[in-house]
Amino acid sequence: MTAFDYDAFEHQVDALIRLCDQLRQENASLRASQEQLLAQRADLAGKTDLARSKVEAMVTRLKSMEEEL
Repeated sequence: MTAFDYDAFEHQVDALIRLCDQLRQENASLRASQEQLLAQRADLAGKTDLARSKVEAMVTRLKSMEEEL
């Protein structure tokens, strides 16, 4: 019967716990970054829609000015 190395097992468990903690922190950081990027994306989409509306309004005005001539 082989002897079980409790010290090695304990070190492996400790390493796994540290890795889990590290991954948990990294995951939280990535989720926060994702939320920030989604908010920026929504902001940029709003600005794009506003710009599109302004350009469409300018084109409409230019067409009406052209028709008046």
